[in-house]
Amino acid sequence: MTLWTRWKKSVSVYFVASKSEGKLLNFNGKIVWVTGASSGIGRELCLKLDQLGAKLIMSSRNIEALERVLSACANPDEHRLLAFDLTDTQASQCIVERALGFHQRIDVLFNNGGISQRSLAVNTTLEVDRKIMEVDYFGTIAITKAILPHMIDRVEGTIINIASVAGKLGSPMRSAYSGAKHALIGFMDCLRAEVASQGVNVIVVCPGFVKTSISENALTGDMSKYGKVDDEIEHGLPVERFVEILLKKLNTSKKEIIVANGLPKLGYQIRRFLPNVYHWVLPKIYKRKS
Repeated sequence: MTLWTRWKKSVSVYFVASKSEGKLLNFNGKIVWVTGASSGIGRELCLKLDQLGAKLIMSSRNIEALERVLSACANPDEHRLLAFDLTDTQASQCIVERALGFHQRIDVLFNNGGISQRSLAVNTTLEVDRKIMEVDYFGTIAITKAILPHMIDRVEGTIINIASVAGKLGSPMRSAYSGAKHALIGFMDCLRAEVASQGVNVIVVCPGFVKTSISENALTGDMSKYGKVDDEIEHGLPVERFVEILLKKLNTSKKEIIVANGLPKLGYQIRRFLPNVYHWVLPKIYKRKS
């Protein structure tokens, strides 16, 4: 096969995959586990997947909030609640066994649980860095590693990770969060190559600004809650629209999905193709905003 033939074939595959974005992946009857399910993206994912016929396992620390999400579902009897703390990595194997106990299989894992940060690096205690890494990175990969043998044995399974555009390009006031998401993306890039031949599909999703409570719940440099809604978040993509776009993009062959508009989308492209221009522009944008 000549180089020209290979190129034409690659382009053809790309456009066929792109055309399929208008469809929705078939979640009907699938066992789908969603972490961080009590609010924001996780909550909206559960409500939409419920409509698509999935059998959900919904997880977060807050059982009362999970019960509210369950009551908002059209088919609550089809779903199960499993409350746990992502930072308790020692319990990950036990948690996965409990999750498998509901239906004896898990088809899709949405690693969505996480926490953000709003503080300058110089003013952020190492305790905060460690906390965010424990939740956004170690907690996520602990659950992932515990469920992998099950998916490998079945030669089937999908692991979808809600990362962030901040994990691709970095942004001021989010050093711990960005660092954790960079680490998560790097881990999943390695894992994807390792398990591709074993039937396990690994996808990373990088949202831009989505209108959720992420900034209100973010940690400041001294571990206190930020408690405010960023302007960017306030004017971000509605969470319902984000989930709608995400579910359509999951029907393509893409392994990394960017769902962003405005500055995050532009920044991602500049950082990708013109990294030194990005590093020159970002301090100027930050100075102007501050």
